[in-house]
Amino acid sequence: MGSIIEVEQLQKSFGALEVLKEITFEVNPGEVIAVIGPSGSGKSTMLRSLIHLEEVNGGTIRIHGKPLVEKGGYAEKHQIRELTASMGMVFQHFNLFPHLTVRGNLELAPRTLNRGSDEAIRARSLELLAKVGLADKADSYPSMLSGGQKQRVAIARALMLQPEILLFDEPTSALDPELTGEVLRVIRQLAEENMTMLIVTHEMAFARDVADRIFFMDRGEIAESGTPEEIFGSPQTERTRAFIGQD
Repeated sequence: MGSIIEVEQLQKSFGALEVLKEITFEVNPGEVIAVIGPSGSGKSTMLRSLIHLEEVNGGTIRIHGKPLVEKGGYAEKHQIRELTASMGMVFQHFNLFPHLTVRGNLELAPRTLNRGSDEAIRARSLELLAKVGLADKADSYPSMLSGGQKQRVAIARALMLQPEILLFDEPTSALDPELTGEVLRVIRQLAEENMTMLIVTHEMAFARDVADRIFFMDRGEIAESGTPEEIFGSPQTERTRAFIGQD
């Protein structure tokens, strides 16, 4: 089985600032990639480019072998929609709709896209809320939830459309430390179920524990990639060693 994501020489600039510098990598089905590195290194921009929330200036992104963008030229709109529909994204600040209940947040996209009967959508939303430990919050509003609960709702919402790939952009950085664990437990469970995931995170212990591979990004480049043992145990570059606190 080939790679589920292929990225070649991806380049992105904001004006004169080059944020991504010809990044190249592949992700295999069922693989968990943790993306670490200092703030401003291009981690979130790289992630957002994969799901077409940022337009790149050059390079190639293929999902399931089909080009989202090929050498800087984007696919037709219908193909972009088709490819990005296979991905879900969980943001740092939840992005829940405050006027909808928890269940309403989960059910909005599948209803809008006619992804099943009302009964099937309702059953899936309740099933996913149970999965993330929030079955009792279906009729609550986001304002009634803790940050950790909101983020678990956001994960359940991302799973509603049955994505093959999940992207997480700093899923715990807006949370108090005591709420981080409940979110990481849900992500760990998804990893055990072989969900393909890219996770931008500052949680080093979590990255070491759950990732199959780690990308260390710095100054718009993947400065080093390898297994957790390689990156944390014997980093090859001075930039990586400095970041993870090794002399």
